[in-house]
Amino acid sequence: MSDYRWPVRVYYEDTDAGGVVYYANYLKFMERARSEWLRALGVEQDQLRVEAGALLMVHSLSVKYLRPAKFNQQLSVTVEVNHLGRAKVDFRQGILCDDQLLCQGEVTIACVSEINGKPMAFPTKLKEAFQGVLVR
Repeated sequence: MSDYRWPVRVYYEDTDAGGVVYYANYLKFMERARSEWLRALGVEQDQLRVEAGALLMVHSLSVKYLRPAKFNQQLSVTVEVNHLGRAKVDFRQGILCDDQLLCQGEVTIACVSEINGKPMAFPTKLKEAFQGVLVR
């Protein structure tokens, strides 16, 4: 797994009636971790939009749920860049509790123009940030 880990606590609002994290909330945890990971690399998504007219959008994803996360657990969400293209980047993410993998996901993010919604090349600053952490 990745060196980048973002901590998240499971709140009651994250769970279903059985006290288990609702399946869609794992995706929220992954999204937040990617946002914080970008911030740690010096990339702010709102500045990216203003300065380059670029938006980052989920293109596709695949998730495997291995074990349930439960109310009040402290989780870690990992982020790795698995593949970098001209306008798409593939992330591998994991959600762990006490270093036990609970959920793993592969998420493809596309860079699109704010003006027309069409794919566009990653702005230089963002591409360089991705290249610096690409898993080889």
